[in-house]
Amino acid sequence: MTAESAEHHWPVPPPDGYTVDDLFTLPDLPPHTELIDGSLVFVGPQRDFHSVVIDLLVNGLRSTVPPELKVRREMTVVIDKRNGPEPDVSVVRAEAVTGRRQTRYAAADILLAIEVVSPDSEARDRDAKPHKYAAAGIPHFWLVEMAGQDDAPVVQVYERGEATGTYALTGIYHDRVKVSVPYPIDIDLTAVDEL
Repeated sequence: MTAESAEHHWPVPPPDGYTVDDLFTLPDLPPHTELIDGSLVFVGPQRDFHSVVIDLLVNGLRSTVPPELKVRREMTVVIDKRNGPEPDVSVVRAEAVTGRRQTRYAAADILLAIEVVSPDSEARDRDAKPHKYAAAGIPHFWLVEMAGQDDAPVVQVYERGEATGTYALTGIYHDRVKVSVPYPIDIDLTAVDEL
């Protein structure tokens, strides 16, 4: 293969950046591409930690989810025309689930967004995304990090203040997440070793 034949043709962004419509219509975008501030963000290879923690959270959330809510993984959340992030896990209103071909949810239908931090997404997961989720009115946010010598999950739980429109930390959980909002949730984080 010559250098000329291996040449890539990268899409040239429009002067005002990409829109959510572009995110869903540009051909050949890699899976899990996100739109942040009009820029396409490609996801790097994920660690085993990322995969098993998402599975643990999805299973735990579904075990007590009420019928008016659904738990989804890695679905785009449309915040505005220039922002379509993809939380690792979301709790959505059941009426927002319209069918198996659905590719996105509106931010107004999300009650909880969860990000599991990866090396390539630390700044987005810790800073950019929580600010955008809070500004969009998503009432609950969890940030999950790998910590300690045993690389265990640690869950930081945040709740959006109505007066401030920002998230406030309400708890840090090491072995078990037990909260009452957005619905009663009890997840044994040590069970990650069994996955």
